[in-house]
Amino acid sequence: MSTNSINGATDQESLTLPLLTSHRSLANSTSQVAIVGANVCPIESLDYEIAENDFFKQDWRTRGKIQIFQYVFMKWSLCFLIGVIVSLIGFFNNIAVENIAGIKFVITSNMMLFNRYGMAFLVFSVSNLVLTLFASIVTAFVAPAAAGSGIPEVKAYLNGVDAPGILSLRTLFVKIIGSISAVSSSLHIGKAGPMVHIGACVASLLGQGGSKKYRLTWKWLRFFKNDRDRRDLVTCGSAAGIAAAFRAPVGGVLFALEEMASWWRSALLWRAFFVTAVVAIVLRALIDLCLSGKCGLFGTGGLIMFDVYSANVTYHLIDVPSVLLLGVIGGILGSLYNFLLDMVLRVYNLINEKGIFYRIFLACSISIFTSCLLFGLPWLASCQPCPADASEACPTIGRSGNYKKFQCQPGHYNDLASLIFNTNDDAIRNLFSRDTDSEFQYSSILIFFVTCFFLSIFSYGIVVPAGLFVPVIVTGASYGRFVGMLVGSESSLNHGLYAVLGAASFLGGSMRMTVSLCVIILELTNNLLLLPLIMLVLLVSKTVADAFNGNIYDLIMKVKGFPYLEMHSEPYMRQLTVGDVVTGPLQLFHGLEKVGNIVHVLQTTTHNGFPVIDDSPLSESPVLYGLILRAHLIELLKKKVFSSTPVPIGADAFNQFSASDFSKKGSGNGDKIEDIEITEEEMEMYLDLHPFTNASPYTVVETMSLAKARVLFRELGLRHLLVIPKISGRSPVVGILTRHDFMPEHILGAGGKESGHLGHLSQAMEVALENEVVRTPI
Repeated sequence: MSTNSINGATDQESLTLPLLTSHRSLANSTSQVAIVGANVCPIESLDYEIAENDFFKQDWRTRGKIQIFQYVFMKWSLCFLIGVIVSLIGFFNNIAVENIAGIKFVITSNMMLFNRYGMAFLVFSVSNLVLTLFASIVTAFVAPAAAGSGIPEVKAYLNGVDAPGILSLRTLFVKIIGSISAVSSSLHIGKAGPMVHIGACVASLLGQGGSKKYRLTWKWLRFFKNDRDRRDLVTCGSAAGIAAAFRAPVGGVLFALEEMASWWRSALLWRAFFVTAVVAIVLRALIDLCLSGKCGLFGTGGLIMFDVYSANVTYHLIDVPSVLLLGVIGGILGSLYNFLLDMVLRVYNLINEKGIFYRIFLACSISIFTSCLLFGLPWLASCQPCPADASEACPTIGRSGNYKKFQCQPGHYNDLASLIFNTNDDAIRNLFSRDTDSEFQYSSILIFFVTCFFLSIFSYGIVVPAGLFVPVIVTGASYGRFVGMLVGSESSLNHGLYAVLGAASFLGGSMRMTVSLCVIILELTNNLLLLPLIMLVLLVSKTVADAFNGNIYDLIMKVKGFPYLEMHSEPYMRQLTVGDVVTGPLQLFHGLEKVGNIVHVLQTTTHNGFPVIDDSPLSESPVLYGLILRAHLIELLKKKVFSSTPVPIGADAFNQFSASDFSKKGSGNGDKIEDIEITEEEMEMYLDLHPFTNASPYTVVETMSLAKARVLFRELGLRHLLVIPKISGRSPVVGILTRHDFMPEHILGAGGKESGHLGHLSQAMEVALENEVVRTPI
């Protein structure tokens, strides 16, 4: 059949036939599953919408100026606490990593001074293995959700996805301890990503509204026992995490705005800026303390005190082609990096599914392999004589410095060991350092780049807290410096500046951020003169990489199974209506409902929202009254505000409830219908749902395009979107759209099995895809 004939048939039938076949059997449940840590866990959506029922309105009317002051004061107080706590944790992490890794390198170097190379390798590899084993055991047994960077999990949470355990107290402690241990073990991972997760955990825990278990029930905290305020605090926490990791307060705010948050407003921007300012002030004070020599080995390394390129930079028009080349290379390598990491994570998931022993064994295997590479590869490099005008001691005996002695004779240094047999922070410092154009050999830089590129890919998916920011910076800086060495005297830029631009290009090619990365790099290097070059290289690398695949965090979220709603809709969604994808059966409640019916529905379904309708005698014809949440129904059953006859509840019933009764419980503390005991006599009684039903839920007509409804759903942060009929006289509500109904995997697999086009799509849907797939997504 020709395309034109198909188009003609589609045009004639489009007004009467749905694009998707109607044989739908999936229940409309918001419950889905995703890989959290190494376990497949059920996930739920978050209720960012305020349930404006009669009880809520009555509660707000009774609040005076004192309660409003308490709310505002506590909001800013919690922001201040987030900044202080996250900065202290970031500082503690850096001290721990610097000292643990420093002691390890000092002991190893001292052994090598006496030519005890075998014993030095044994100490180095065993210490790395023990640190990795500890981190993997703690993560696998205590908090599997702490594995990885945590940025995809926090990003999904801010999009409305609530996966169990990702922001719990247990996850926070494991993230801190595991990150210190894993980074100290010389695995090619970073601590910036875990710091974002740590900041989000701190913010979420402060916003729990107190704890009855630990007797922290201060009434001022009850204002924050809802998903909307917790979302704002978690956003501020993620900004604080980046600010603490890189000492980049403005970069942290922009990172939260550009990459993390799906919903933003000016008041949130102001609070996030306040939080990161607190982080910067506290870190500055603590760094001054360390400069006085009171922090052990800490003080010469650590990204939170990166001040690596505070020199005057001069560049000319002739330097632009080489900068553009860096951007193109960064885009290509970044997209390749994302592709390979995606493949490795899928393989690791197959291994992790076999059990905890396999996860720990995989982590230990990567640790042993990494130790062999880090200790063995420097032997491939030839020793270089120390430069006469070296700005520091040469060769370096110990941990830090540009001129590592390794196995070389006195007066010589091993340039590859200066990069590879070192912490990532010091490797970045060596690559970024100025006036060192003759320090590294071509072969050493190339070996280091290949090693970093693949080690960072294989090290990320193991069961330890691991970040991607620092490994990507190291890898990008290595090939940036290599390009600078190739360009040589034809460019006025020195090799350290090329390393900075290379790091920016690889960050842009892998993570696809522009504004936030630009500011973070500027704050790291402490040089505003780099701004035009960094902007240019980020724009080019992102543009090139976008032609191949998505950013790294979106790919990881897809591997983990998080139902993340992107900002744009797929082109074919414009050809579908919400009536084409809404599923059933639909569970309804009447305004005056029998208790037995409520209990039965709650026990037999997992839905979290139910339409409430009124019919005779309250209404001449069935009308939609509103939407009531599952948690509110369970609370009403607990209080047992029943009546023997179907009559409206009196206003005095409000006295039996408080606002905290209907507030969001802490993580994992929600009540369940199975915990409520209802007698047979109570089953025959009635419950008036009107005062506790959200009488103004968001609704869409069934003929609205799916793309338009999706924009509404995401921008408003909804969990339920009611679909009402186009023609009156039918049921007052057709169904409920949830996050699941907007996922492409659900839509593309929703057609009947008899349709053989494009994997379960109807023939008309195939034409819609052919016509729309080449257009720009909305």
